Amino acid sequence: MKSFNDTLTELLKKDSRFVDENNELIRAEIINGALKIDKDLISILLSNKEIKDKFFIEIKGHWIFEMNKFIDYIQDKNFLNDSYTKYKNKIGLSIGDKLLKEKREVALSFPFKDCILEGGQTKEEDKRKEIFFNEILAQDEIDRLLEPKVLTNFKRYTPKGEEKVNELKRDEKGIIKENLIIKGNNLLALHSIKKQFQGKIKLIYIDPPYNTGNDSFGYNDNFNHSTWLTFMKNRLEVAKELLSEKGAIFVQISDREIAYLHILMDEIFTREQFINKICIKVRAPTGFKIVNRGLFESAEYILIYGKKKDNWEYIPQYESCEYDENYKFIVVNKESLIKDWKIESISEYVSKKLGFKSSKEAIKKFGKSIFMSEVGKEALENCSKVFRFTAINNDAGKETLKAKAESLEKKDKIVIVERENKRNRLVLNGEIMTFYESKVRELDGIKTPTNLLTNIWTDIAWEGIAKEGGVILNKGKKPERLIKRIVEMSTNKGDIVLDYHFGSGTTGAVAHKMGRQYIGIEQINYEENGSVKRLKSVIGVEKDKGKLSPTIEELEGWWRFRLL
Repeated sequence: MKSFNDTLTELLKKDSRFVDENNELIRAEIINGALKIDKDLISILLSNKEIKDKFFIEIKGHWIFEMNKFIDYIQDKNFLNDSYTKYKNKIGLSIGDKLLKEKREVALSFPFKDCILEGGQTKEEDKRKEIFFNEILAQDEIDRLLEPKVLTNFKRYTPKGEEKVNELKRDEKGIIKENLIIKGNNLLALHSIKKQFQGKIKLIYIDPPYNTGNDSFGYNDNFNHSTWLTFMKNRLEVAKELLSEKGAIFVQISDREIAYLHILMDEIFTREQFINKICIKVRAPTGFKIVNRGLFESAEYILIYGKKKDNWEYIPQYESCEYDENYKFIVVNKESLIKDWKIESISEYVSKKLGFKSSKEAIKKFGKSIFMSEVGKEALENCSKVFRFTAINNDAGKETLKAKAESLEKKDKIVIVERENKRNRLVLNGEIMTFYESKVRELDGIKTPTNLLTNIWTDIAWEGIAKEGGVILNKGKKPERLIKRIVEMSTNKGDIVLDYHFGSGTTGAVAHKMGRQYIGIEQINYEENGSVKRLKSVIGVEKDKGKLSPTIEELEGWWRFRLL
């Protein structure tokens, strides 16, 4: 017969949140679930009569959870007591009887974590004294704060100008299909749109205050760090509810808060939903003067989390690169039959075109750098003719290995491996002929060699963007190319994009040009350099004020402005 401990242990192990990689129970996770009156935990405990009788009391047909009694039992040394040495045969930092790396209950603790911060700042220079509403003690105040608010002062802008608003455009399911800009407190606005857009947002991008001491986050200086974390936590929690099952959130941040934000987002979205941390070069040390000790800070970061990581669909992106000198051969008569192809060194081919007998002679004349630049231009222009040899591993497909063997027997004969996608594989002397065109793509309207995008972005220019989009913002503005890349990698036309730190409207401008529906929320008053002016330029209301980025297609359309 099972002991009570065994029965309880077996029940708790049914919930994967309460077990580690060795299928051992995590005491802190169970206690945390009890403190939160976790409905799944309660359901598990109620499913067994013996357990229910132990930790619940019945009052007029209702079973009341005796939380303290349950927690005391879980904390008792006789529960989860290992019968073998607690140190096992592992080396590492530990908390209690668990190695730190095996514990999943790492959480970020800070003052006011259990509070709601309204964050009602409306001007960058404001330094408001904010009130923290405790989630338990100030429930009435929180309910009033977060209940949906009436949106007023509607305006609609189209290429024809401002129009009267009679009704909202909706789809057959009643979902709003208009681009929205909401002016007002972003926490209140997020809760106000939650009922309409819960589970509908494909991409959330935010560029919140960095809490550097020089930006727009000027709350409660005595608790500035914890205030910022509370501010972020309150908004990220509701943002998560707005994301669709295939959605993702991108949060851009600097060195100052990246570590704390990472742990906070692990806690809100769970560590399992973390996708990437991107490092972006945002500035160069031109004219750099030493103000603070240490290296010049040129990087910012973007944290990406999915609502459900496995459902998120990444659309591959590429970045331009230099000519890859491994592509050193060219088929000079590719229009002929394959059996008649003539193959030359591309360096020798270019040398002859330039009037030299050999590449050695050309390099002597121009220098290697200039000469290889000419080779790169030729390779790009004739990328369908230029190739490199790629080795065939033993784990290649049966037909490819067969072609390899045949090509080794018949030297200098090209063997064709036919494939279903019609991109036949060509094998010569035991190696695959990989053509340069596979690396060449059109980026921002320019044909260029490319590599797959990594999580280090250094190819986006940040200089000279202060007036981009027809609005002037000297600090904190993000390039349209950055937002374009994020939108391209995570959405398709018609998907909904949300930015609740809308600023000068870069996210909205890019989303509009790319045919995405968008929602922008902004509470800071940028006056004549705000998002309204920028988006008027996008749709042509203010012609020649903010020219469209030449790499992004202009789409006819309109958007809405609401004052909260």
